[in-house]
Amino acid sequence: MAPNPAPSHTRVRPDAGRIRRTAAAAAAGLTAVALLSACGYGSKADKSLDTKGDAAATAAGSGAKLSADTVKIGYFANLTHGTPLVGLQEGIFQKELGATQVKTQVFNAGPAEIEALNAGSIDIGWIGPSPAINGYTKSEGQSLKIIGGSASGGVKLVVNPDKISSLDDLKGKKIATPQLGNTQDVALLNYLAGKGYKVDAASGAGDVSVVRTDNKVTPDAYKSGSVDGAWVPEPTASKLVTLGAKVLLNEKDVWPDKKFVITNIIVSQKFLKEHADVVEAVLRGSAKTNAFIKANSDKAKADANEAIKKEVGSALEPAVLDPAWADIEFLDDPLANTLQAEADHAVTAGLLKKPNLNGIYDLTPLNKVLAAQGQAAVSDAGLGAK
Repeated sequence: MAPNPAPSHTRVRPDAGRIRRTAAAAAAGLTAVALLSACGYGSKADKSLDTKGDAAATAAGSGAKLSADTVKIGYFANLTHGTPLVGLQEGIFQKELGATQVKTQVFNAGPAEIEALNAGSIDIGWIGPSPAINGYTKSEGQSLKIIGGSASGGVKLVVNPDKISSLDDLKGKKIATPQLGNTQDVALLNYLAGKGYKVDAASGAGDVSVVRTDNKVTPDAYKSGSVDGAWVPEPTASKLVTLGAKVLLNEKDVWPDKKFVITNIIVSQKFLKEHADVVEAVLRGSAKTNAFIKANSDKAKADANEAIKKEVGSALEPAVLDPAWADIEFLDDPLANTLQAEADHAVTAGLLKKPNLNGIYDLTPLNKVLAAQGQAAVSDAGLGAK
């Protein structure tokens, strides 16, 4: 399948002068802002955004235009966002949208993507569960809906085998997570609590030291001995393995059916109300892309890597790309029951006041798409549109 011309896009990057939050300040603010960014490779919340647009616009596909002239899509240049990476590279989304033009923005941080959605800079986005929960609860259920799933898995606990040989060796060790309160941070804190270890969630101090480290820095921190291991998403986990780390635990092994949400699809409620036909077209593109990935894994992997190269300037080496890609499952089901569980884990860890997630999902458009393709409906776990 020959790829269509690449969509016009804007890359959004963290400002170089951003201010790092201290643990004390984060502890004071977490209940107000809920969870932080979940899904980016090297994601970091940023307060000011440097945007840069490409000169060329997308040549829209053939066919009748839908109710919107354009649809603005956000995502990360990250393997766990393989659906938009592959679907845009292959032209699948543009084919479904016909004469409605695709415009894209690439983000490094979940909070920045939520801000863009709220501001109308994007209409639909691929994003991790924690910023989706955050965006929904901060707006008191007014800003977004989760309309579909995209990916499960792709998170591992990798450690220095010279220091840690089993899960019983974690006491007294330093384990990195990407960010205070992000999805992997919550998962590690929840796991440690289940093993009987005591850790102060805000500072990370305790029986096991939880060290919040940007994913881009984690490999160097591991090499220097600053951390003894990391609970991180792909491709960071596989990068650490190339540096001599070993996989001690695959997070999927602690979840029922070995599935948990790592990437969702969200939409602004305003856009969903005004352009339901466009939303359905994007969801058709997503479902067809996921089917393409399953049927053409090697081609899809190459597509994703090429898209990453375009955005960050370098492709992933095979030793990192291959195991990382193999550990991610692309699927349409948002795995809604695991979203509630992840929120509950954050509450247990003391990072979040119990959120009201009622109405966070609207899976009506997705189930309409799936029915047309002869597939079974997916569940919202009782958290559907009210």
